[in-house]
Amino acid sequence: MDRVALQAELVAALGADAVLADPVSLRAYECDGLTGYRVVPACVVLPRDTAQVAAAVRVCARNGVPFVARGAGTGLSGGALPVADGVVISLQRLRAVVSVDPVNRRAVVEPGVTNLDISRAVAAHGLYFAPDPSSQQVCTIGGNVAENSGGAHCLKYGFTVHHIHEIEVVLPDGTVTTLGGPAPHQGGYDLLGAFIGSEGTLGIVTRITVKLLPRPAAVRTLVADFPSVEQAGDTVTAIVAAGIVPAAVEMMDALAIEAVEAAVSAGYSRDTAAALIVELDGPPAEVTAQFAEVERLCHEHGTTKVHVAPTPEARAAVWKGRKAAFAAVGRISPNYFVQDGVVPRTRLAEALTRIGELADEAGLRVANVFHAGDGNLHPLVLYSEARGEHERAEHLSSSIAELCVDLGGSLSGEHGIGTDKACSMPRQYDDADLATMTLLRRAFDPDDVCNPGKLLPTPRLCGERPGPHRPHPLEAAGLIERI
Repeated sequence: MDRVALQAELVAALGADAVLADPVSLRAYECDGLTGYRVVPACVVLPRDTAQVAAAVRVCARNGVPFVARGAGTGLSGGALPVADGVVISLQRLRAVVSVDPVNRRAVVEPGVTNLDISRAVAAHGLYFAPDPSSQQVCTIGGNVAENSGGAHCLKYGFTVHHIHEIEVVLPDGTVTTLGGPAPHQGGYDLLGAFIGSEGTLGIVTRITVKLLPRPAAVRTLVADFPSVEQAGDTVTAIVAAGIVPAAVEMMDALAIEAVEAAVSAGYSRDTAAALIVELDGPPAEVTAQFAEVERLCHEHGTTKVHVAPTPEARAAVWKGRKAAFAAVGRISPNYFVQDGVVPRTRLAEALTRIGELADEAGLRVANVFHAGDGNLHPLVLYSEARGEHERAEHLSSSIAELCVDLGGSLSGEHGIGTDKACSMPRQYDDADLATMTLLRRAFDPDDVCNPGKLLPTPRLCGERPGPHRPHPLEAAGLIERI
């Protein structure tokens, strides 16, 4: 469809203040957190409510124009990468906490509300929203639903899907419907479960009813240093084997610690090979007994130092460092890929050893920071675009994801498949599996207009993948601007 005609139709449906079409404004939406790949859309719309989202979708569906929903743009798999000549539907104006029901422990929120703001809105009632991605200060609940986000505490509390009662969605033809319901269990097909984690390919969520939890009575946190990542990994296996389910078990290697300390000075030991963060919460007597056992297991597996956070402020500093890790890597590398694979917990040490070998073969560095409790790895592949290392880094990143599958795990734990790993899906799923997923997708979106080219491999996607953004030398020198 002609861009001018498309923009005019969207302006008629939503109003001029809800449509962005100038080249400079569009550049702000050309990528998500996976900045190596960029596509400028035909236009961006900024609806204010469900009705306007549905109106924008109907315009796109009527004209066969692809559209991509976007939250805060913090995703790390290219899930919000625009489609050329398509429309980006930004949900940033849908930011209301609609209602809070402390008696039934639930809240109704719009998709543009940030993850952390949900907990802030219900804190006075002694409640909180459990999923806690590292980007929780800026990522939105709509994006959390799309990616089925987890976070450091997902080991004990689960992922987003475990904390959603009901969602209002706009389907790819513009129909508005509700999935799930107020009761804990719904009969019939689990369409709510199918939608959560579908990466924006089945529709756009416009209202979410979240489950809230009471704040735990006691919380204790420690950081244990180890002379090797393998020993730290073996300690995690021992803790879980002992019947202890910590609220969180996180690990960082020396390279990740170096970056974190340079960025936020969280107080981690700079001279250790690996640091294990273990947090327990629950009834005070249970926490005290299990905490002592965790300390014993750390010493049994060769810890060189155990630091117990003595105050809530000290505990917050520990988590500030861990949650700043991805951004902090920018202190030690001009460019990096964030990977997100999963391995069985008992194969953590093997996976980390093999990742180190792959990095050596590629001649690149890899910083490891991850959710050790459930084997969700987040290797950060460090490289320099200026030195022409992009393709090597991308290949290493893909190799790490596929290694996870080969070790009995999966391509993604919480960041999603998106554009980044769609072409690796046949490594994990056979043709029949992928065909079944395609049938589900086509049931929702028969015309393939809703976030096309994501999640599932296609000949076009895997043969003509968008190339990495490489600035022109004059652009890099600040002498020209790309529009």
